[in-house]
Amino acid sequence: MKLKAALFAFAIAATPALANDCPDVLKFLKRKLNSQETVNLCKAYSGKTLLFVNTASYCGFTPQFEGLEKLYSDYKDEGLVVLGFPSHDFNQEDKDEGKTAELCELTYGVQFPMFEPLSVRGDDADPLYRMLAKKSGTTPKWNFYKYLVNKEGDVVESYSSFTKPDDKEFIEDIERAIRL
Repeated sequence: MKLKAALFAFAIAATPALANDCPDVLKFLKRKLNSQETVNLCKAYSGKTLLFVNTASYCGFTPQFEGLEKLYSDYKDEGLVVLGFPSHDFNQEDKDEGKTAELCELTYGVQFPMFEPLSVRGDDADPLYRMLAKKSGTTPKWNFYKYLVNKEGDVVESYSSFTKPDDKEFIEDIERAIRL
């Protein structure tokens, strides 16, 4: 009986510590694209290697969805999660989330998590993207800007829109982040 009481006391005492162990970059609730379901990023992705990408449906870089999906498919079992955030900051995203979701799923076969549209730069930037910018020292310059975040929640690197998902150095950085 004393052992059960001690274990219970430890579990209660450890609960706040676990919440505090969540990296700042994951202390957000985000709504899934074209859904009412929200995701606690900390619970869902803590301990994973993450690639945050601001996306757009009508951009010259939109075909990167295919490469991002391949990255996700190739490395998800090793702990990589690609997180897509549509943004209209550069006037190339549909105002209709249903159309954005349709493009992602039907045109590009996107299976990685896609979230609600948000602003990624400027005064209206979402707090998540403000934090990514602060931790990396740079804001997205265009659609399909990428932030690589390691398992501890540190921004390892940011990548321009011109960095393709199959870029050799980019993949090497991802593999290194997964292994560490």
